[in-house]
Amino acid sequence: MGYLEGLMGRKEEIVFKSRQHWLVIVPKLVLWTVVLLLVVLITVSLALTPLHGRALVLLLALAFPLWRIMVNSLNWWNEQYVITNRRVIQLEGIINKHSIDSSLEKVNDVVLQQSAIGRVLNYGDVQILTASELGVNLFRRMARPVRFKTEMLNQKEAMSQLDIFEDKAARVLDEEAPTAGDIPELIAELDELRKRRIITDEEFQEKKKALLARL
Repeated sequence: MGYLEGLMGRKEEIVFKSRQHWLVIVPKLVLWTVVLLLVVLITVSLALTPLHGRALVLLLALAFPLWRIMVNSLNWWNEQYVITNRRVIQLEGIINKHSIDSSLEKVNDVVLQQSAIGRVLNYGDVQILTASELGVNLFRRMARPVRFKTEMLNQKEAMSQLDIFEDKAARVLDEEAPTAGDIPELIAELDELRKRRIITDEEFQEKKKALLARL
């Protein structure tokens, strides 16, 4: 099980994952690749001369650009923006991990900014306004930002639908003799919540069993 999966609650599921667009990492990789090639060229030219000791030093210098390429790539890959059925998570770090999460219930608004190039290449800045003390989460140059915003708003809406369902189900279950149409209707609504991954299969079966017991 990965680090992200280990952060999930008992009834929490990952709905969508994104990260910064590949354009963010490309300039860094190009820079260190050029440095690497220069070191290789210098090393090869010096290796043709008697200065083998100097060539060996330059050969060892190859480790630095290779290390920078690896670290930059891993940092980019491990910085993730995640939507679950409960919250939004920003996760970063290779060995030392750092995560920031915002409950979907506290999300007040989502602002998406895309330039013309961003629309063509499918990246943009997503700003999440919350009711927390920090107030704002800003994800810059995120890949697939429209999908991210849509999924987040869908999950937030679904959570409110879950609250409505819970209230309705509680009223029905409190009645001594629910009408014949109430229970099937509630089960259908419950199944829709399951399909949208707002509740797990286990929760669906548990609540369905409780409803069927009242028929």
